[in-house]
Amino acid sequence: MFLVILLLLSIAFIVLATARLNLHPFLALLITAFGFGIASGMPLADVVKSVNEGFGGTIGSIGIVIIAGTIIGIFLEKSGGAYRLAESILRMTGQRNAPLGMSVMGYLVSIPVFCDSGFVILSALNKAVARKAGVSLAATAIALALGLYATHTMVPPTPGPVAAAGILGADLGLVILWGMVIAAITTLAGWLFAILFAARTPIAPYRADEEPADDTPMAEVDAPSALKALIPIAVPILLIVLRSVAELPARPFGTNVFVTLLSFLGQPVVALLIGVALALTLPKRLDRDMLSSNGWVGQAVVDAAIIITITGAGGAFGKVLQNSGIAKVIGDSLASANLGIWLPFLVAAGIKTAQGSSTVAIITTAGLMAPLLPALGLDDPTAKALVTVAIGAGAMVVSHANDSFFWVVTQFSNMTTRDGYRLHTLGTLVQGLVGALAVWAASLVVL
Repeated sequence: MFLVILLLLSIAFIVLATARLNLHPFLALLITAFGFGIASGMPLADVVKSVNEGFGGTIGSIGIVIIAGTIIGIFLEKSGGAYRLAESILRMTGQRNAPLGMSVMGYLVSIPVFCDSGFVILSALNKAVARKAGVSLAATAIALALGLYATHTMVPPTPGPVAAAGILGADLGLVILWGMVIAAITTLAGWLFAILFAARTPIAPYRADEEPADDTPMAEVDAPSALKALIPIAVPILLIVLRSVAELPARPFGTNVFVTLLSFLGQPVVALLIGVALALTLPKRLDRDMLSSNGWVGQAVVDAAIIITITGAGGAFGKVLQNSGIAKVIGDSLASANLGIWLPFLVAAGIKTAQGSSTVAIITTAGLMAPLLPALGLDDPTAKALVTVAIGAGAMVVSHANDSFFWVVTQFSNMTTRDGYRLHTLGTLVQGLVGALAVWAASLVVL
C-alpha cells in the first residue's frame, strides 16, 4: 500500500511541477525517479543503476527514430510539401466538403509534422477554403485541429507514439497499423463533431482588420508535388509495416533473402533514415546550408532533442518503478478491478488534462504502464501496440488553456477563449473517448 501511495504522490508531483511550477518535464521526471527509488527503500546503488539503464536504454532504442522523423517533418514544412499535399486533398474532396478535406489533411500531415506546426502551416489555406466554401471558420478549423491531433498522438513517426512504443517494448509496425486504424476512426468522429456542432458557431474567416486573402493563398511556386511530398511519409511507414508482417509467426513471406533484406530495411531506424534521404529531394534546390547546424537539419535536431531528453527521463522513471517491485502490487490490484485496456487511457487522460502536454502525458504514462503490463495480461505484441494507442487516445483528453495547441487553434481561427473551450476542448474530449472505445472494441476481438 505504501508503494501505491508513493506512486500517486509521484504522479501528483509531476503534474504540480510541470503545470504549476513550470518545471521542465525532464527535471520533474528525473527528480521523481530518484525520489521514488529512494523513498521506496531501494538500495541507493540500484536507484542510480536503474535511472542510467532506463534513460540510456530508452534513448538507445528510439533516439535516432525521433530525430529522423523530425527532420522529415521540417523538410515537408519548409519546402511547401505539406501545403501541396493539403491542396491535393482539397481537390479530391471538393470545396463544399471543406471540413472533410481539412480532416483528411490533418490526419496525413500530422503523421510526421507536429500538430502545432501543421495547424500554423495550413491556417492560411484553412481560412481561404472556409471563405470560398461559405462555411463558418469554426467548422474547418476544428476539423483540421482534430485531424491533426489524431495522428499526432497515435501514429509513429510522431515522437510521442514512438517514445511510448520504445518504453513499452511495442512493435513499431503494429503500433503504426493499429494507430492508423484507430486514428482514422477518431478523425471521423472529429469531422462529425465539426460539421454537426462546431459549424453552428458563426466565425468569419477574416477579421475586419485582416486583409482579405487571395483564393490561392500561400502559393508555393517551388513546392514539390503532392505525390513527391507523400513519398517520405509513406515509404518508411510501408517498410516498417511490411517488416512486421514478414516477421509474424506464420511467416507469410517465407524465409528467403528478400525477407532478410526487408527485416533490415523495415527496422525503424533504417526506414526513417531512408525517409530522411527521400525528404532531401523535396526542396527545389538542396543547398549545404539546409544540412548545417544552423539550417533545417539543425532546427530539427534541436526540436527533437527536447523530446528525446523527456523520453529518456520517462524511461528512467519507468525503470525505477519496474525495479521497485510496484508492478506486482499494482498489477494484482488492478487486475481484479477489471480496468484492462482502459487503465492506460485513464492515466494518460488525467496527466494530459492536468499539465497540458500530450507528449509528456504519453511518455509518463508509458513509463508507468511498462512494468505493469505482465500483471495486467497485456504483454503480448498486439496488446502492447493497443496499449500504446490507448495512451495516445488518453493524451487527447483534453486540450485546454494549459496546452499550447489550444492557443494555436484559437488564435489562428479568430476564436475567443470561450469558443475554444466549447469547440476545441469539447472536441478533443469526444475524440479521445471515441478512440478509447475503438481500442477497447479491438481488444475484445484480438486479445
